[in-house]
Amino acid sequence: MALKKVVTSGLVWTFTQQFGNQIIGFVVSLILARLLLPEEFGLIAMIAVFVAVGNGLMDSGLSLSIIRDTEAGDKDFSTVFIFNVVAGAIIYLSIFIAAPFIAQFYDQEILTKIIRVYCLTFIFSAATSVHIALFTRNMNFRVQTLTAIPAAVISGVLGIVLAIQGYGVWSLVYSSLLNSILNFVLIWKYSDWYPSRSFDKILFLKHWNYGYKLGLANLLNRIFNNLYLVVIGKYFSPALLGFYSRAESTKQLPLSNIERALNKVSFPMFVGIKHDPERLKNVFRRLLKMVVFVVSPVLLIGAAIAEPLFVFFFTEKWLPAVPYFQILCLGGLLLPLHSYNLSLLNIYGRSDLFLKLEIIKKVLIVGSILLIIPFGIYGLLWGQVVFSMIAYFVNAYYTQKFITYPLIEQLSDVFPIYLITTLSGLIVWLGDSLLFFSYSDFIRVMAGGVIGLGVYFLFSVLGRFEQLAQLKELLKERFGK
Repeated sequence: MALKKVVTSGLVWTFTQQFGNQIIGFVVSLILARLLLPEEFGLIAMIAVFVAVGNGLMDSGLSLSIIRDTEAGDKDFSTVFIFNVVAGAIIYLSIFIAAPFIAQFYDQEILTKIIRVYCLTFIFSAATSVHIALFTRNMNFRVQTLTAIPAAVISGVLGIVLAIQGYGVWSLVYSSLLNSILNFVLIWKYSDWYPSRSFDKILFLKHWNYGYKLGLANLLNRIFNNLYLVVIGKYFSPALLGFYSRAESTKQLPLSNIERALNKVSFPMFVGIKHDPERLKNVFRRLLKMVVFVVSPVLLIGAAIAEPLFVFFFTEKWLPAVPYFQILCLGGLLLPLHSYNLSLLNIYGRSDLFLKLEIIKKVLIVGSILLIIPFGIYGLLWGQVVFSMIAYFVNAYYTQKFITYPLIEQLSDVFPIYLITTLSGLIVWLGDSLLFFSYSDFIRVMAGGVIGLGVYFLFSVLGRFEQLAQLKELLKERFGK
């Protein structure tokens, strides 16, 4: 019962943080999309891979090792903190020097200054990673919520004000930097842990031996998740990259945040029950179906009403992003399955297998890009959908060995959810195309959303989906009967 209450509280606070952050971020992004040009968003997208690589190198999986190691103490925390801060400073200096070469690669001179200012975030992120790991380890998600949301509000307001004043792409740069600074200040304010100057080589090697494989896998993942941005930025225009980036970020709005919120709670919980395979499988299975149940209708209903959705929120200048968004939503349906299957390897400390799978997938993705780039932007987009399916088969390979939950059984569990999701999305698309096409964009979005979710809920009730009862139970735990 205690575990159930901890998980419920953790889910509520992490969902509050993730959705609070993303609602704020979405509103800010919506306003900025109306004030700025797609090209200016494209410039930020060009450096996304370098920002991702810098953040990946900075931690090297050591913070995850702290979460996993229930015996870690103050010396462990201080050792990892010192490493992260030093690594953050070195990485920032390296990218500061490399900035002109990156700008030359894209043939965009302004990127030199953008990179040197934007990547100052590395320093502040490095100085908070251990604190965040400790909050997560102790299932203290309330504090993380109380720090992230004010930072998002204040930095978002700054970005809007600067955009109105005509700062262009710099409104995005300064907004991101302020967000990082405010997170640093607030996390240190709320934390009761402060690092010492103690650096223990033996403890460092202990965490490094576990973390570096995850760090490498994470680094590969970050590079290849942003590889499409590099390819599109190099071979196409900044405006087209801006459209792709807008489509990707809109798709990620529900996907990554629901998934991240659940993972944040589930990982430390899974670690606590990893010695009971039957119980772990049961909890793993329920959460897997829950995240698919919540995420999939949002993606497909959003794809069905993508045109009025983009025009209403972002204006007609973003219409070219609509087909990109629809294709990316299809590829996103399997991403929760990817994440949960890989999490088992971390739970059992098999970072070597995690790295092995990531290398296999990255070889496949490079090969696929080389084959499909002659087919243009749509070849790259459909290639992502196909690769998502292949990657799921790769990620699920070891799950049957740890908790006897093979791929076929997983697909059998989630197939009914995907089926009613597809039917709901199809009904929404037909309704919008045949009945609501002549109405305003707002009415089309509202009608599509209400009809889609209503039909999805009806199918769920008729099919007696257990996830409805679980969601009801979660709400009762939080708000009372």
